[in-house]
Amino acid sequence: MSLELLSQLETKIQTALETIELLKLELDEEKEKAANLAEQNHQLKQELSSWNDKITGLVGLLSNQVD
Repeated sequence: MSLELLSQLETKIQTALETIELLKLELDEEKEKAANLAEQNHQLKQELSSWNDKITGLVGLLSNQVD
């Protein structure tokens, strides 16, 4: 009887270890995705700032033309 319980325990431990490994891999993938999104966000913010500067400049030129 105790050998059967030990076998069941071993199976459960093995399953738990496999689950932990899969979760670690999934976590690594999610961290990589997050890093990529952070980089993309940074680039988009730079583009937005550039466009804002260009528009501000154009509005300034138009204001000077009207005056």
